[in-house]
Amino acid sequence: MTRNEFINRLKQGLTGLPAASIADVVADYEAHFTDGVAAGRSEAEVASALGDPARLARELRAEIGLKQWEDTKSPSSAISAVFAVLGLGAIDILILLPLLMGVIGTLFGFFMSAIGIFIASGVVFATGAFWMPGGVFAALLGGVGGMALAVTIAGLTAIVSVWLVNGLVWYARLHYRLLKPALDAQNA
Repeated sequence: MTRNEFINRLKQGLTGLPAASIADVVADYEAHFTDGVAAGRSEAEVASALGDPARLARELRAEIGLKQWEDTKSPSSAISAVFAVLGLGAIDILILLPLLMGVIGTLFGFFMSAIGIFIASGVVFATGAFWMPGGVFAALLGGVGGMALAVTIAGLTAIVSVWLVNGLVWYARLHYRLLKPALDAQNA
């Protein structure tokens, strides 16, 4: 495989990542080829030593996704980290994805419940004085109490969501550390 073929396959595997990240990765691998050719090795030998560009792209996507989550804890970086973890292996998709989807569905349900409780409490706060026994005082306390409950549920759901993503990042690192010796032996 030539340098251009290797780099093109690597770029193809990295599509969808930020352009700066792709440029950094490509520059690193271009340097490997430059150093290898300067040492008297052929491009095919360097490409063979580096391994399969598709596998490298999967590993690099995982590492970049995890780094994005650590740098910026946002929903988009969380999604990147989750997909980076899932992209590391097909077995993970068969085992981890169903469990993960159940947990994500449950968290989504809690979040939607919090929104519903907040809206219902707002209605009680605004109109409860007209129909609730106990009058204005009961409506105000019931509405504020319900809104506080909704905010608490949403906050706890957000905390559990961050813990989930951090757990996935830990799992990906562990997974990569366990696979790395086997992948290095395969390349040698």
